[in-house]
Amino acid sequence: MTLRQGVGSGMVACALLVAAVSASGQTGAETFTATAAVKTAGAAAASAPVTIVITSKMSREQVEKLTGAFTAGGAAALRKALTGVPPTGSITLGKGAPTAARLTFERPTDTGRLLTIVTDKPIIALGAGMAGAKPTAGYDFAVLDLIIDAQGHGTGTLAPAAKIGVKQGVFIVEDYASETVRLTDVKKTK
Repeated sequence: MTLRQGVGSGMVACALLVAAVSASGQTGAETFTATAAVKTAGAAAASAPVTIVITSKMSREQVEKLTGAFTAGGAAALRKALTGVPPTGSITLGKGAPTAARLTFERPTDTGRLLTIVTDKPIIALGAGMAGAKPTAGYDFAVLDLIIDAQGHGTGTLAPAAKIGVKQGVFIVEDYASETVRLTDVKKTK
C-alpha cells in the first residue's frame, strides 16, 4: 500500500499492498500521457503535461526485496539495493528531462489496475523557492500513482519531491508540497 501524506495536510491513501503485486512482473512497454495540475489554498494554479514510460514492472519478490532493504536501512540501503537494477521507465514533467523510474509495480483493481512508480531522485520541489519554504533535504524521491481502467484511461497523483518510508509492509509517502498534484486526462498512448 502506498500512503501519501502532504506536509501540513491530511492523509490521502492509495491502496497498493506489496503482497498484491503481480507475482511475475511484466516487461511490456507502455506509455501514458496526462496533465499534472496543482491548485494552492490561495487559488494559484499551475499545470503541465506529463509523459510516463513504463519499460518493465517489478515482481512481488523484487518489490519485497527492495522494501526489506529500506526497512532494514532506510533510503541509503534502498539506494544500495537498487545498484545494478535497471530503470523501469521514466517520468517527464513538462519540457524537463526524463527522470528514471526505479521501481514500478501494479496490482489489479475492480475496474483495471493501480500502477505505482518511484524515482530515486526528486523531479521538482514545488514551492521550494518561496519565502519561508522548508529545506528540501530528505525529499529525495518522487512517487506517481496511476489508476487505469480497462480502456487505458485514468487519473492519478504525483508527489514530485517526497520522503518515503515503509511501515508494516506499506510504503509511506510524505510529499514536499502541501497541495496534491493531481493527474488528469491520463491516457495510454502505446
